[in-house]
Amino acid sequence: MSLNTRLTLSSLALLALSLSQGTNAAIALDRTRVIFDGGKDATSVNITNNNTQLPYLAQGWIEDEQGQKITAPLIVLPPVQRVEPGKQSQVKVQALPAAKALPQDRETVYYFNLREIPPRSDKANTLQIALQTRIKLFYRPQAITPSQQDLSNPWQEKLTLSRQGEHYQVNNPTPYFVTLVDARSTKDGKTVPGFEPLMVPPKGSLALGPTAKALGTAPYLAYVNDYGGRPLLAFTCSGETCKVNPQAAPLTQ
Repeated sequence: MSLNTRLTLSSLALLALSLSQGTNAAIALDRTRVIFDGGKDATSVNITNNNTQLPYLAQGWIEDEQGQKITAPLIVLPPVQRVEPGKQSQVKVQALPAAKALPQDRETVYYFNLREIPPRSDKANTLQIALQTRIKLFYRPQAITPSQQDLSNPWQEKLTLSRQGEHYQVNNPTPYFVTLVDARSTKDGKTVPGFEPLMVPPKGSLALGPTAKALGTAPYLAYVNDYGGRPLLAFTCSGETCKVNPQAAPLTQ
């Protein structure tokens, strides 16, 4: 490899790094997750063009849990739209008849994608980047739509931990997905080594990365609620099982 080639590759790597660190999306969403109410035909997501000088195209689509683009049972309308500088618009997630065939006793997870497409530049040798935002979309059947009383008593408080060898297992008896984003041994402590965010499926279980010894007998787990907040759950352990202490949870980080 010649010196010029190495210098070119190094320059491109540095350019890519600087762009990834310093480029902000022009098209922004008004939320970090979408909850689709199965009792309705559609739900809307607000988008904003934060660039006050240039119009952008906004392209939306949905992927399944495996990351494959789908056209049913949910679709994005319009699939592409122009958003004027500094203006707002809406993207609609529409349910097709096939949505009725989804499980009605638990949530189904999808991924909502929004890509911004900048206007073509009239300047020579200009590098343009189309940034993309990807957030979780939960289809929540009408049969399990929580009431106001349910919302005041978060279902995440029903999580339990069970000792499995040197580690804890998270058990989710609810019909909802629960995303855990932090694990601590004390309320104000740091994230324990070995923890990675995880999404526990409805009526399912997953292993926590940290050792049970690191988490201790009164661990704290943070989850993401419907509004993007991150409340803390305080657990109390007895023997091989840990349950949420309702008097201490949820706590706000």
